[in-house]
Amino acid sequence: MTNEAYALKRERLYGPLRASGAFPWETIEGEEYALADPVVISPRLRREIAEASERLGRVYAKVAGVVRESDDALLRQLGLPEATFAAVRLPMLSAAATVVGRFDFAETPDGVKMLEWNSDTPTSVVEAFRVNGDVCRALGRIDPNEGMASSIAGAFRAAVDAYRETGYRIDPDRIAFAALDWHEEDAGTTRYLLETAGIGGRFVPLSSLRVYRDRLCALEEDGETHTPIDLLYRLHALEKLAEERDEDGYPTGAHALDLIGRRRLALLNPPSAFIAQTKALQALIWSLHEQRTFFSREEHEAIREYMLPTYMDNVFHGSAPYVRKPIFGREGGAVELFDADGVSEERDGESLYWDQPAVYQQRVELPRVRVRTLRGETEGRLLWGAFLIGGRPSAIVARIGGRITGNAAYFAPVALQQ
Repeated sequence: MTNEAYALKRERLYGPLRASGAFPWETIEGEEYALADPVVISPRLRREIAEASERLGRVYAKVAGVVRESDDALLRQLGLPEATFAAVRLPMLSAAATVVGRFDFAETPDGVKMLEWNSDTPTSVVEAFRVNGDVCRALGRIDPNEGMASSIAGAFRAAVDAYRETGYRIDPDRIAFAALDWHEEDAGTTRYLLETAGIGGRFVPLSSLRVYRDRLCALEEDGETHTPIDLLYRLHALEKLAEERDEDGYPTGAHALDLIGRRRLALLNPPSAFIAQTKALQALIWSLHEQRTFFSREEHEAIREYMLPTYMDNVFHGSAPYVRKPIFGREGGAVELFDADGVSEERDGESLYWDQPAVYQQRVELPRVRVRTLRGETEGRLLWGAFLIGGRPSAIVARIGGRITGNAAYFAPVALQQ
């Protein structure tokens, strides 16, 4: 296929999605993001990823449930800002740590290995639950995510019901789905969840959120009316919220977290998702596994089979290749790859997250794949994302980038092997 033929195929697939407003970030800053050719996944690998997601989700939920009852010292060791302490100590909504989470997996000769869990503010939702199906139907391929969008509605409804059962008053007209309105992907992802969740509510830009009379409110367009919010879904990391201040210096973020801790505001994803988000929890889980304590035999087996050795200290230097990752980094930010002698082989080129504490994880290589792009054929590394919705395995998504999967990585649709 020529570059021109590929471009026509790509436009046929993504033009309608772009025009409808469902997926305007199919290119990002003028560069191709969404590829036209699907990655094929075998039924065996699809099942393995689903099983790994479900079993690891139970492990994380068990640990998060204990961590929330711990003292301040452990919360600090995990890197949680003090402003979040009251919120994360709230009872968990359910047996799952989060409502919408996404594991990232590497396919290795030893099976799939979990690299990290994006449990607090995962993206690639639209790509997995909406775009993948449209592309597969257009190409006559089998969508491995067929029908899974319904799991989002079920999980959101269950979360709202759980909040109400514990005494929260939630008016559907006072539900807000908030994100940066100028950011196409964040706003588009949040609007998709709003439409799919089926719990009522409306989209509110993050810039319109205010603390007013000890409530989190949406500042209306008249610049004067403050509408209280009962439940907030936010595509905005809690560690960022903890630091945010108004223009006059007032700690609005800390006040909002205090409202959550005092049960004056319900939150999705729930605060327990933030406990699971820190990569320091991976190190804690691995430490408990090595001590052969706390977990059941089945849970130990899941950790051994699907997780990688991860530590707060660098135990790999001089013995094995490893990765350094900031505890709250996202999109490959501040990730650095080292050989066994501690020589840096590759590092993220962006400036974010380098000031954070880090974990050290055994290094595995992402598999190489050849893909076509608007610029011709190229080689990349394949990363599998797997959504866990309300504790159940759900849709998958593929990203193709470098040895470190960063912001510039491609999205590739996924088709089930026939």
